Amino acid sequence: MATLPNPLPRLATDPSGRSLGLELPLGKLIDTTDEGPWHEPLLWHAEYSASPGAWTALGAPAARAGLLPVLIDLGGSQGGPAEWELMPGEMSYPGDHDPEEILAELWEEGADTYGETVTAPFDEEWPGTAPAATPFPIAPDTRAAETADALLTDGTRLKDPRLALVPARRSADIPAAIGWTGPLNYEGDVARLCAVLRSWEDRFGTRVIALTFDTLTLSVAAPPTTEPEAEAVAAEHFAFCPDNITQGPATLTAYAKDLTDAHTWTFWWD
Repeated sequence: MATLPNPLPRLATDPSGRSLGLELPLGKLIDTTDEGPWHEPLLWHAEYSASPGAWTALGAPAARAGLLPVLIDLGGSQGGPAEWELMPGEMSYPGDHDPEEILAELWEEGADTYGETVTAPFDEEWPGTAPAATPFPIAPDTRAAETADALLTDGTRLKDPRLALVPARRSADIPAAIGWTGPLNYEGDVARLCAVLRSWEDRFGTRVIALTFDTLTLSVAAPPTTEPEAEAVAAEHFAFCPDNITQGPATLTAYAKDLTDAHTWTFWWD
């Protein structure tokens, strides 16, 4: 995977991050992968649970230093990222993939497996991507901070949330940048899914907000507002993560009803 210069090694001798223009709390560098230590840190995360406001306080200064924020959960049964069997060496570069082609390929595979009972109102032919929802009614980074605060205030979806920083070009690239393997049973190269995330960033103002061992949460600046728009987006979600539909509402039409005006999208892979 093509990478940016990684500022994280500097934190080994400057844990406060002052040389990067940051004032970091006590934290930890993670370089653990499924094959042993990576040649450089993959991410930094705080040692203590995050509270509302942490994203806003650290996110913008960190971005100027080449690090993007994401919440990670250390409270699940699989532990934190040091136990997630990260595979950065297996990831390609998101920019090398065409999101439309990936969605069409995955749609056809899913439609062939589950049939029109699940994919209706669409048939087995890929319906195409949903139109862009621009201009955005709110700045994507503002929505991201609000969503992060809401997750931290809720206190039920993330058991032990920590603010993490990842060297990445854009928020959509974060899963590939750390070698996240949450969708491994569905897609071995998460950079292909990150290409779709890039497209959603452009069309709907999404940001990667939180990662657990197998769950991805996005903020959405411009969600669908009508039933036809929601169904078009639901088709993309089915291609991206069929478990959201097949192990949830069971039909794309039912799933779409929950997407209208939804400012958070969550994906879970079995």
